[in-house]
Amino acid sequence: MSDAPDREGPGSPRLQEVSDGIFAYLQPDGTWWINNAGFLAGARGVTSVDSCSTERRTRAYLESIRSVTDRPVRTLVNTHHHGDHTFGNYLFSGATVVGHEGTREGALSWGLPFDEPFWTKVDWGAVEIEPPFLTYTDGLTLWVDDLRCEVRHVGTPAHTTNDSIVWIPERRVLFCGDLLFNGGTPFLMQGSVAGAVKVLEEVVAPLGAETIVPGHGPVAGPELIDRVLGYARFVQATAAEARQAGLAPLEAARETDLGPYAELTDPERLVGNLYRAYAELDGQPPGAPIDLVAALGDMVALNGGRPLTCRA
Repeated sequence: MSDAPDREGPGSPRLQEVSDGIFAYLQPDGTWWINNAGFLAGARGVTSVDSCSTERRTRAYLESIRSVTDRPVRTLVNTHHHGDHTFGNYLFSGATVVGHEGTREGALSWGLPFDEPFWTKVDWGAVEIEPPFLTYTDGLTLWVDDLRCEVRHVGTPAHTTNDSIVWIPERRVLFCGDLLFNGGTPFLMQGSVAGAVKVLEEVVAPLGAETIVPGHGPVAGPELIDRVLGYARFVQATAAEARQAGLAPLEAARETDLGPYAELTDPERLVGNLYRAYAELDGQPPGAPIDLVAALGDMVALNGGRPLTCRA
């Protein structure tokens, strides 16, 4: 059987105008390496929030921008360093690439994309690493015409150590990167479970966003915050009980009833999340280095020993 349909992903990307001149670029089904991006169309140029994982997907995104405006993309903001949000940066010729200092460091540290043995084979295209070259520590204010966009580092590790949000207060629109997944299992292995709870409770929820563009999955309202918070607390409770019982993260994941979270895609992420939660129970600070290769290997083991399915 040909694997060509999988290469196209499970659904066609689409544009959704979430406010006047503000667009979400949604890529179903939001599983491994299939992210959302978005852009603001101004009179003199475009501001993009994130790029995509592969050359093909990023070129399709750029075509989608051109279907709305012939203005150039002048600014590209990366919400964090993961490659599904940054590998396509190099195709934004002439744009100023903006991100947190840790996003630059993380993109350079990760380097070029890879898949096997952890993920199924991906046609990445001729990716070149183009990290943010205008960086900040806390945040900055970006203007699209007279519309104020607040780019803020969230202050503590959460999804990663370098997460930023793009908040448009006048429109109550929030681009939150991978702090929120809609329909997919949140992934906290490279950040902090406790930090994610703190950020969602103390940074994201108080904004009062009415429209949220998550890093993966459909556009949502503020109710998504509580759903992701519930999962993070579930991970913490599962880790505490399993750690007390002397179970390794993989053993704990195998014994865990996901309950309401069983419907989320990529459930094997529970293992990586438990690795992170165990480190925090052991007193490690948020975002401290853990054995990522072991965690990814155990995620593959939970997946029946098969590489994790990636349709990017």
